[in-house]
Amino acid sequence: MNFEPVGSITSVETSDDLSSAAETCNRKKRKSVAPTAHEGSKRLKTVPDGEETQTCGRPQSISVLPDSLQQPITPDELNQLLHYAALGKTGGIEQPSWCRLHHQKRVKAVNVVIVEGLTQSDFYKHYLTLRHLRTNYTTRVTFTPSATNLASGIFSGEIPESRASSVYERLNRSSELDNAMTLHPVITKFGTKKRGLTAYVLSQEEMIKRHFPVKGMPGVEDFVCTDGVDCVTDRSPLYGLDCEMCFTERGNELTRVSLVDSDGNCLLDELVKPQNRILDYLTRFSGITAAMLRPITTTLRDVQVKLRKLLPSDAVLVGHSLNNDLVALKLIHQHVIDTSLLYRRDFGQKFKLKVLADVVLQRQIQTAEKTGHNPTEDAVAALELAQYFIKKGPRQVVELYLEELWGITIKEEFFFDLEPAPKQSLRFADILQTFGRSVAFIGKRSDISLDPSNQHWLNYDKEVLDSFKRRTTFPFLSVLQLPSFSDHLKRCCPHQEHQHQRVRSNLGDMCAVFAGPFPEGFSEGEVRRLFSCCGPVRNIRMLTTTVRVHAEVEFELLEGAVLALKALNGLNMQGQSIKVQRPVNESMLDLDLTLDALMCDGLNGSHLYAVKLNPSMAEGIRVSPQVNGHASDAECPGDPSVRAANGFPSVRVNGTSKLKASKKSKLSEETIRETFAHFGSVERVVLPAKCGKRARHAYIKFESSADRNVALGSSEELWKENYLVCPSLTPPHLTSWVAMTTPITAEDQDSEAEEEERSGTHASSQEQEMDLMMGQLDRRLRKLFRSLPEGTLSVVVLPGNTSAHGQLPGLCLTEVKRGQ
Repeated sequence: MNFEPVGSITSVETSDDLSSAAETCNRKKRKSVAPTAHEGSKRLKTVPDGEETQTCGRPQSISVLPDSLQQPITPDELNQLLHYAALGKTGGIEQPSWCRLHHQKRVKAVNVVIVEGLTQSDFYKHYLTLRHLRTNYTTRVTFTPSATNLASGIFSGEIPESRASSVYERLNRSSELDNAMTLHPVITKFGTKKRGLTAYVLSQEEMIKRHFPVKGMPGVEDFVCTDGVDCVTDRSPLYGLDCEMCFTERGNELTRVSLVDSDGNCLLDELVKPQNRILDYLTRFSGITAAMLRPITTTLRDVQVKLRKLLPSDAVLVGHSLNNDLVALKLIHQHVIDTSLLYRRDFGQKFKLKVLADVVLQRQIQTAEKTGHNPTEDAVAALELAQYFIKKGPRQVVELYLEELWGITIKEEFFFDLEPAPKQSLRFADILQTFGRSVAFIGKRSDISLDPSNQHWLNYDKEVLDSFKRRTTFPFLSVLQLPSFSDHLKRCCPHQEHQHQRVRSNLGDMCAVFAGPFPEGFSEGEVRRLFSCCGPVRNIRMLTTTVRVHAEVEFELLEGAVLALKALNGLNMQGQSIKVQRPVNESMLDLDLTLDALMCDGLNGSHLYAVKLNPSMAEGIRVSPQVNGHASDAECPGDPSVRAANGFPSVRVNGTSKLKASKKSKLSEETIRETFAHFGSVERVVLPAKCGKRARHAYIKFESSADRNVALGSSEELWKENYLVCPSLTPPHLTSWVAMTTPITAEDQDSEAEEEERSGTHASSQEQEMDLMMGQLDRRLRKLFRSLPEGTLSVVVLPGNTSAHGQLPGLCLTEVKRGQ
């Protein structure tokens, strides 16, 4: 890993679909229809505090806010995340100020691994070795070293008193609620878990007990059976049923029947002529009058035939006190749900359908101004009550309507009693344990503010990780501290700041190119204007001999160097072709591997870097074919005749007029979205620019890596619109890392040179040993990550350290483990 970014790059979310990059990298065609602005606005909405969330379908994830990428986070800010992940807004904890954790309620556990002694420099020095950490953790931010014990600070970090009060109040209410629901009739019958509709279908024993007509039982010999299957599933259709009756010489008989499907559509609404003389039409309930029934010829038998035709074999009938309706219909149906038995009361009492519709559905039925009941309206109400119960589950139904339906009130006062409540602990670990959530520390013995029974002291990394994985149950909050690297670095690398400076130097090499020869008299300003078309230039060093003029160009971003190799190599400058090439030194040996790894980095998977050239400048530049996402030297000929033969113009750049014209090529978010929306859904456009200046290049975040690869595969089409593109390569948080470093003085550099000269081969063997240890660490962390339960917030902290020369920044990597 060998580049040094210093531009203001901001990027938040990254693609999870790294594997799709290899499958789609050769796609060359644009998507035929670009999403409209209205469609784009439906995908993404911005809330006032800067959080951006998908309006639908966002997976459980974590992302860093753009502004926070430019500043390192502190241990307190890490604690903000852990507190929110564990307690959430319902516990009175707000979202962290520096990141967003999406779907916090789904977090099942929190696991923190602290790798003592390692810095961010170590991560990038061994970047290629740390495959798991760089690909599976899609959120990465610089971490500020602290002199205090990080593990102890996590357990003993205090929740603000006002928020802790809210947590304990909720805990008290939850305790009261649990007590209230222990003997609640709904919970006693159905439990607390949400289940499918089959959990609420009455068994044959229950139907007999509740006086439903059941085949084979006495008194139903003349009843008609529907053609039903023996068993139904959670996907079986629901049908609402309701009947109205009148009183005849033989008792209650059917006068009206209504059947609705699962969408509430009326399938049947029939008046029925009773067989026996009517004594009471029960008009105040049924709404039936003598005048209504006088012309009716439909019989009970007719209705039974229609119902048997309308109901599929796996139909589940839903009604309120449905047994009365089936008896009136003289119909046997073996799969039923009775809403009077779902929303059940103590001692066999039942809620009226009118009451349930009013409280739960917020709907008025059977009102006084209507004459009698409307069976279609009642059938729909019963159907929707059953659907609501199934969707919410028994526990949530009881919690929502505990007072309105069942008359149970939970006390609101807790911290407002006349007598002051006992003071509660504000420590994070204590609050979690009060909630019944276990905590654990595994690592080298140290001053951890945690009960010894929750600590397991071990001296070696393998023992720490193996001890955690062997647990039969995972604690809700676990902190693992790996000490091996700290001990090794103290013995073998007493001057870590020198290694840090070497890494920074290597990073700068990847941002540099050598170019020339330029025409005689070509100035530094002209070189800067020429190469600025590929990205912001940090420094120019002119290399002038007695015959020819060359230059070393150092870009602020790695992408600038990549585009310079692709676009400017072979450019005709006043009759002679310039060559653009990389520095040749030891740090560049693994360049191709590093570029490939960066393209698949979790932070870059769906990002694209683009610059737009001024049309006059674009005439003399060709875009070289891509090999694995970066320029191929074999296909970047410097001979102008070869460039012309490939269909790209070879134009003389005469003087400085065209170089100055290139400064006019500016970008706007609107034009970028309009152009790149053809390739896929553009989530975000970031225009890095220095204060007071407009951006000339952009980072484009697509909804998926596949969309980005479509754009990369269409570089020739983009070239026609004067765009140069390449994969995003610069991790966005590195700006904050560079800003924290303290330059090493000339005296320090001299002492480092002397130290290396004395150590000789020993230093090389130490680096090899360190690389092996880092590879072993990565493999162990991969196995640990795989063992974590789904829904775990996983945090890996390289804490950095402090020295006489200042701070050596650390690194914090976070990810929410989702199902494979």
